[in-house]
Amino acid sequence: MIKNVQNTKTYQKLVDTIGVTIESARQRAIQVVNNELLKANWEIGRYIVEYEQHGNEKAEYGSSLLTNLSKDLKIRFGKGFSKSNVYLMRQFYLKYQIFQSLTGKLTWTHYSELLGVSDDHIRGFYEKQAINENWSVRELKRQINSSLFERLALSKDKKGILKLSQHGQIISEPKDIIKDPYVLEFLQIPEEHRMTESKLEQKIIDNLQTFLLELGKGFSFIGRQYRLTLDNIHYYVDLVFYHRILKCFVLIDLKTKHVKHQDIGQMNMYLNYFKAEENTEGDNPPIGIVLGADKNDILVEYAIGGISNNIFVSKYQLYLPDRKVLEQKVKELMTE
Repeated sequence: MIKNVQNTKTYQKLVDTIGVTIESARQRAIQVVNNELLKANWEIGRYIVEYEQHGNEKAEYGSSLLTNLSKDLKIRFGKGFSKSNVYLMRQFYLKYQIFQSLTGKLTWTHYSELLGVSDDHIRGFYEKQAINENWSVRELKRQINSSLFERLALSKDKKGILKLSQHGQIISEPKDIIKDPYVLEFLQIPEEHRMTESKLEQKIIDNLQTFLLELGKGFSFIGRQYRLTLDNIHYYVDLVFYHRILKCFVLIDLKTKHVKHQDIGQMNMYLNYFKAEENTEGDNPPIGIVLGADKNDILVEYAIGGISNNIFVSKYQLYLPDRKVLEQKVKELMTE
């Protein structure tokens, strides 16, 4: 009987080893196919541009050249050659004329989404973030639609915006993880709907994976309604996270109305408690985010003044932002 158990363990190890080999081979095959697809689409784009440069015909989106190419390629090679796809291949080459600048970590579908971003600096940011954070196409699309670049850029000066576009989001200090506003459209709450803080919190918990994506890289969920006891009174922090890069707790308090100075004072108390009672060796000072439906910047400035803890006050909104408005604000920062 002992021999049979041993044989079973040995056999299972054999199956596991073979499984690892098969999975590894499949991943390599997928990578090879992806690389070849990127190369083929890039070369198709190059051929179209070279055809244009010889003065034969301009391949604008509505041109007969793209229409004819799409038709003939579909007849010969099947699906995948719609006019919009052929146009994207042309754009692909125009935006990435050095093939070696492409990365096999992103798929053709990733690049198709990126090509929809006209500004080269902003596109570069999303490309780097998609690579660094291993975004799926769906995640990339949401971050573009929620104007992540502009929301991060508004907290920076001209030099910081250029650095953001060139290197992506680099997290080295508490302010680097802050957005204003946070976009919570994925909760699917009507803007005019009256929401209690407990219901908003529950909605976030129900959509925790997407909320973590909105928070950004490095966040790990610790708990909700995290209890603190002072002077025999219980207090509760709505959401507690730990940031793996900054090595600190991040406390979030939700407010469905205007943020008041008492809310900031309460967060300051929470942070002092965490520093004294929850931090362990190696932990940096905690960060507090008061996340409200609205705020008064002057009130926030006065309420935070003189506080040594890392407290930030941001707004949340339940709809995708107006990208044109945010883009204009970023342009104004760039010209200052």
